[in-house]
Amino acid sequence: GTVQKVFVKEGDKVKKGDVILELDATEQEYNLASLDYDIAQKKLNGSKREIELLETRRDVLVKKLEDRKITAYFDGIIVDLNVAPGDYLEAKDSVGTLIDRSYMTASVEIVETDVGKLVPNQVVNFSFPAYEDEIVKGYVVSYPAIGTVTQRGATVVKTEVRIDNPPDEILPNYSFTGEIEITAPITVTLVERNAI
Repeated sequence: GTVQKVFVKEGDKVKKGDVILELDATEQEYNLASLDYDIAQKKLNGSKREIELLETRRDVLVKKLEDRKITAYFDGIIVDLNVAPGDYLEAKDSVGTLIDRSYMTASVEIVETDVGKLVPNQVVNFSFPAYEDEIVKGYVVSYPAIGTVTQRGATVVKTEVRIDNPPDEILPNYSFTGEIEITAPITVTLVERNAI
């Protein structure tokens, strides 16, 4: 269909259900109005079953009318939008990118000798060059029960790590280093032998 209105621009924050753009719905509006007229006529002289069938058909037409609106499937930020009123779109067309900034995930390679130390929910300390002098806490989400051989010939396990509510300074695809805590840090106090 033809794009009638675009309600957002790049950089806008949207909530789940917000309308991003609307396609021309003239045909769908006409079909719905025509059916509403038919339903009104059948209520005067039609059977109950005929009215029920028309009401079911009306639900389908209302859904088709709603399908003329492209909505956000989750809360996020519009990072790319390449559509304008008047553009013609087909079902296969991509009009932009919406990202969810409530969390970030990455797939990292863990060498086979360290896989036995992995446990879901282990703390991961992330360091980002773009976010100097700050450590961002994350955690291990999951890892498969099978290894992969890299082009270098090393066997690794691709492990998913995650950061919830990342700082605004960290954007998707930023580089980082991460350290997985095998055990929680322990504070030890050392004293001279003769102090005991």
